[in-house]
Amino acid sequence: MSSLLEKHIVELLHERNEKAISLLYEHYGDTLYGVAFKVVRDSELAQDVLQESFVKIWKKSDSYDSSKAKLFTWLFRITRNTAIDKLRSVNTKSDKEIQIDVSDVYNLGVDSIRPEFMDVKENMEKIEHKYHVVLDALFFQGMTQQEASDELNIPLGTIKSRLKIGLRELKKIYGNSMILLPLLILM
Repeated sequence: MSSLLEKHIVELLHERNEKAISLLYEHYGDTLYGVAFKVVRDSELAQDVLQESFVKIWKKSDSYDSSKAKLFTWLFRITRNTAIDKLRSVNTKSDKEIQIDVSDVYNLGVDSIRPEFMDVKENMEKIEHKYHVVLDALFFQGMTQQEASDELNIPLGTIKSRLKIGLRELKKIYGNSMILLPLLILM
C-alpha cells in the first residue's frame, strides 16, 4: 500500500469518516482475516473476530499514532488481541458448559441417594458449620465446587479443603460402616 493512501486512511480515521473503514476493509480485510484465522482456526470465528476488530479500530481510531507504529502494525495488534480474547472467551464458555453438565450429574446422584432416608443430614449438624455449609451445597443442593464457591462467596481452594475436612469429620462419626461411599463416589 502506498504511503499516500495510508496517510489518507489515517486522516479519515482521525476525522471519524466512515469511508476509512471501507478503505481499511478493502486493503487490509483479507490479511486481517488471515491473522484472525491463524489464531482461532475456525472460519466463522475468524469472521466474528474481523468484525469485532473493525469495530475496535473505529472506536480507537483517535488513539492511532503513526509515530509509534505503522498502520498495519496497529491493525494487526488489534486483530490478533481480539482473536486471542475470542479464543479465551470460547474456551471459558465451553468450560462453563461442562460445569453445568457436572452440576446435572450431581443432581442425579443426590436424587438417587435419597438423604432423607439416611441420618447424614442429622450427623452433619455435629460437624462445624463451615464444613456443614459446604457439604450441604455440594451434595444436597447439587452445586459444583465452582458454583458453591460463587454462591457462598468462598474461594474455590477453601471449598475443596472444607469438603475434604468435612468428609473426614463425617467419616469419624460413621466409622468404617462405609455408608458415605455413595457420597464419596459423587466427588
